[in-house]
Amino acid sequence: MNSPEEESEAMPEISSSESTGEGITSRVEAEYTADSIQVLEGLEAVRKRPGMYVGDNGKKGLHQMFREVIDNSIDEALAGHCDQIKVTLHSDGSMSVADNGRGIPVETHKKMGVSTLQVVMTVLHAGGKFGGEGTGYKVSGGLHGVGVSCTNALSAWCEVQVRRDQKIYKQRYEKGVPVTDVKASGKSDSTGTTVRWMPDPEVLTETQYDYHIIITRLRELAYLNPMVTFEYVDEINPDHSETLHYTRGIQQLVEDLNQSRDALHKVVYFKRIKETYEMEVALQYHDGYNQTVLAFSNNIHQPDGGTHVSGFSAALTRVINSYARKMNILKEKEKNFASEDVGDGLTAVISLKLQNPSYNSQDKVKLVTPEVQGISNSLVGDGLSTFFDENPNIAKRIVDKALIAQRAREAARKAAEAVKRSNVMDSYGLPGKLADCVSRDPSKCELFLVEGDSAGGSAKSARDRVTQAILPLRGKILNVERARIDKALDNEEIKSLIAALGVGIDITLGQKQEEDPAEIDKKEKDATFDITKLRYHKIIIMTDADVDGEHIRTLLLTFFYRYMKPLIAQGFVYLAQPPLYVVKTGSSERRYAQDKAELDEILKSLKRKKDPDITRFKGLGEMNASELEETTMNPENRRLVQVKIDPEFEMEVEMMFSRLMGDKVEPRREFIERHAKEALNVDWHY
Repeated sequence: MNSPEEESEAMPEISSSESTGEGITSRVEAEYTADSIQVLEGLEAVRKRPGMYVGDNGKKGLHQMFREVIDNSIDEALAGHCDQIKVTLHSDGSMSVADNGRGIPVETHKKMGVSTLQVVMTVLHAGGKFGGEGTGYKVSGGLHGVGVSCTNALSAWCEVQVRRDQKIYKQRYEKGVPVTDVKASGKSDSTGTTVRWMPDPEVLTETQYDYHIIITRLRELAYLNPMVTFEYVDEINPDHSETLHYTRGIQQLVEDLNQSRDALHKVVYFKRIKETYEMEVALQYHDGYNQTVLAFSNNIHQPDGGTHVSGFSAALTRVINSYARKMNILKEKEKNFASEDVGDGLTAVISLKLQNPSYNSQDKVKLVTPEVQGISNSLVGDGLSTFFDENPNIAKRIVDKALIAQRAREAARKAAEAVKRSNVMDSYGLPGKLADCVSRDPSKCELFLVEGDSAGGSAKSARDRVTQAILPLRGKILNVERARIDKALDNEEIKSLIAALGVGIDITLGQKQEEDPAEIDKKEKDATFDITKLRYHKIIIMTDADVDGEHIRTLLLTFFYRYMKPLIAQGFVYLAQPPLYVVKTGSSERRYAQDKAELDEILKSLKRKKDPDITRFKGLGEMNASELEETTMNPENRRLVQVKIDPEFEMEVEMMFSRLMGDKVEPRREFIERHAKEALNVDWHY
């Protein structure tokens, strides 16, 4: 294997090609020189407290190092100077990002007295992205100029190659400190920057990159930047290598999100520019009932939405109501559509470019720039009104969809109110099948959702009555991915579950919006989700380790994700892991195994003992109460898996639920065929 120094000679070069565009993403013609780089002020602090700069010193921080480097390449693309980006996971565990942008300036920085490249790589708050017009960039994903210097600081070594002015310049760093000067080492007909780094195990607890996180971010960027071709090369697992280029951008993303649904019309797309704001919107309605809105600002995903989403929602509601009135679809005395009505069956992607964005936190999960709400409202209103006027057939389909949703929402509100009214905090309002616990402290209480009455009986005998409640579920609950919420609320198992939890149900389908509470109808407010009333802070799904058990678990997770999403987001949902095997070697000695691998280990350790009795549990009902208590319900012995939502995978999660749980068979068949070889058996493996 070549040394890092030797391999740097062969770092990938990417040929340059012209990039064109309009508005904010058009080519920036201002000089990008040493004068463009402004210093606002050491890297030792980054190594001492990485969490302050990249989130933590584990998996999150490791992948943030990658994002900081690739964001620089994306900013070059936004400025109109880059259309190819190559990411390589090298065989030694290092990673590189190469682009065909302008190349980081290398001449001496007037204030710092060293090469501008060294300033960018070693000084916090140094970059060309603070000044807007007149500097190297109009908009950028970064806010503080700390990015690539943090990656350098947290790397055992880092090498940068710059192709600029028909020359190749290189510099090497170790633990953030330059160990060579910036020097020219050859000629190049192309321009661009290649950064290669090795995560430092001295400051990071995790140094192996997760393919899924990397490829998800690249796919996201490819949809948002259709002028750029992204190449991912994985030298460790070549099957993961992939080229990503979506020429139709976010329109293609909406179509891909809806691939498992029947769309009602072609994708509605428009782009509007106002002052220093540029907004792209793509939306499409399908025949389902769930709403998916993905929001981005300067190529950064906001899973919690923000002012651009609230502006979009307000404009969408206003324009659809206006069109319905104009076409006399909504009569004079009929109520306007609410935002929930126009969100029924909606898939939308919002991409906003702006200068100086404000976020609620460093991880940028929510945009809070105040003026953006009005700007978004105006831009979306203009774009959507124009589209409706030019496409009346599509406009009518959308209005008809909202009309059906309005009627169904009223039925759902009444059903949700009925369930909520029955859910008083005493035993008289709780479902008859629920064996409740004695404690009324939610932080100490657990609710086991158990498959079938047989297992429910064992669980009731095995539980700690003070803190553990049991709710047996008869059969499989309704697949809410294929049913409207008013139909779901007719399902007895779902009604029992809602009543037991006490939080109500989210009939708004979890829309990202910041409505004025005063404008929300009191009846509707009474029927909606309120997590402060949750009666159990551990909701534990306990099903058999077979195909039916897996299906029941998946149906429950689909219900929680669609209509009680905060329960998952805030970490209240868990999966129980009952053992698959029990090994008996005497009258009282028992050892339990989660899977075949654990069973083999136990048998190896018992090789001197004769004829152990091995039992494979086919279901929870086969366990007696003492076995269930000992292995699955006692907090001292049991294994639980907490269900979490990673905001980074929102796009992938939406596609997965619609693909696996939706009406269309073909996408589900394709998924099974593609991944069939990965399924070794149907037993649980975590």
